[in-house]
Amino acid sequence: MILVDTNVLLDIYKADAQWMPWSLRQLHAGKKSTGLMTNMVVYAELAGHPGEPSNLDGFLDALGIRTQDISRAGAHLAGLAFRTYRQRGGTRTGVLPDFFIGAQAQVEGWPLLTRDAARYRAYFPGIQLICP
Repeated sequence: MILVDTNVLLDIYKADAQWMPWSLRQLHAGKKSTGLMTNMVVYAELAGHPGEPSNLDGFLDALGIRTQDISRAGAHLAGLAFRTYRQRGGTRTGVLPDFFIGAQAQVEGWPLLTRDAARYRAYFPGIQLICP
């Protein structure tokens, strides 16, 4: 299974001229190999996006992406990683969703498909990243 980050899905929904081709190739390859998954944090980020797909479930279904809740172990790991971020001097307030996404990938042992690899590399070095 490959966990898909929000930015990859927005590339497709917004038909981003630069990133949509790469994102579609990665989704197609992942769907053929192990399957695609996202979580409720990504789902919420998509729903909260100003240009939310009018049929979010249909959008994800069309891409072959299933959605799964985050486990207690994943939530715990996300909190620990976020605490480390703060202890290292991190001040941004909108980063907690990334910690939930990275923690789930690590706990489940899934690769993470993302274009925003820096934070995941820093706080979840054990996960395999699929990134440009």
